[in-house]
Amino acid sequence: MKPRDLVFELFGDYLRYRGGAVRLRSLTALMDCFAIPAGTVRVVVARMRKEGWLTSRKEGRETHYALTAKGWHVLDERRARIFEWRDAEWDGQWHMIMYSVPETERSSREELRQLLVWHGFGAASPSVWVSPTDRTDAVVKAAHENSAAVRLDVFHARSSGPDADTDLAQRAWDLGSLRSDYEDFIDRWEPVADRFRQDHPVPTEALVRRVEMIHAFRPLAFRDPDLPTRLLPEGWRGPQARNIFFTLLEALEEPSRAAADALVSATAGSRPMRTG
Repeated sequence: MKPRDLVFELFGDYLRYRGGAVRLRSLTALMDCFAIPAGTVRVVVARMRKEGWLTSRKEGRETHYALTAKGWHVLDERRARIFEWRDAEWDGQWHMIMYSVPETERSSREELRQLLVWHGFGAASPSVWVSPTDRTDAVVKAAHENSAAVRLDVFHARSSGPDADTDLAQRAWDLGSLRSDYEDFIDRWEPVADRFRQDHPVPTEALVRRVEMIHAFRPLAFRDPDLPTRLLPEGWRGPQARNIFFTLLEALEEPSRAAADALVSATAGSRPMRTG
């Protein structure tokens, strides 16, 4: 895991529930559990501050860091993609966005495609994207905020029947690759879940495993369009992977919080070393 990613994971899973800010020394202690050197932590937080992800304030000789509004917005969107899954039956209606972007705005085109993927849309053709969930308003709003050159047309329609629905889903998303990655996640984390059902994890190990697992599951959640069951291939293992994820998330919560609290409390009570 890259140090930058680890900072986001620690804010998202722990620090947001402990006031939303952290001393640099405390953040360094937390990241030391993941073998990130103190010098690297200083470089990373300075860079993230310059890029507008972190804000800092001084209290005496102490520096405290917190996410900016932009950073919290990203974490909120990430959390929604991981924890919010389809419950209701699909009504059979597709929601389509057709776009056009001038050739001179290639960067805007790529940003729009990333936005569509983020909201669970798949490409039925290069400029026509579809989703069984109506997130068109969010896409249109964000796209127009990012670029005035993008033109979007929104349609809501039904296909000719179940076979056409299944064919469209197979063309719009790379479900084979996602299924393979779900299987890799299961192979990696199911033995960990089985072990922790029998043995209580050491707090520091629980902290490391919980953050690593969230980081491993996040890209799967982002790529998963959360399709209705009848559009998924036979033997789809997404629900099994999610069950392992949520089982471990709960099992590791208490000891991981205890480990993080102990590290933050220990560094809060110590004095920074003098140099020179």
